Amino acid sequence: MEEWLVYLTERAVVLINGAALVVVVYGTLEAFVAAIRIIVAGRLSEEERSLVWLTFGRWLVAGLSFQLAADIVETSISPSWEEIGRFAAIAVIRTFLNFFINRDMGELRERRKETARERHAAAAPE
Repeated sequence: MEEWLVYLTERAVVLINGAALVVVVYGTLEAFVAAIRIIVAGRLSEEERSLVWLTFGRWLVAGLSFQLAADIVETSISPSWEEIGRFAAIAVIRTFLNFFINRDMGELRERRKETARERHAAAAPE
């Protein structure tokens, strides 16, 4: 009975890691295309660049989440210290990346609100 669980777990790990690969590759291509569009259009505002990189960061966090899931599944059948260490490293990286991306997104949101308030104040009759 244990053999088929190991077999299914190994296949699940491959599928989940494949999903992580697809997510990271898609996010990378999306960020690359968006960056090229910004450069070609000559729109080099800090906000647009930040949005591209923050979106890219979110894709990376999603990919790392899939890898973390694969590592959790893999660790359940072969809990070696190497696997546990890799799992811990991915968890730490993902946590820090997610923290900083969320912080940067909050700052970007605040800048957008300030810009909208300034535009509204400038458009309001005196």
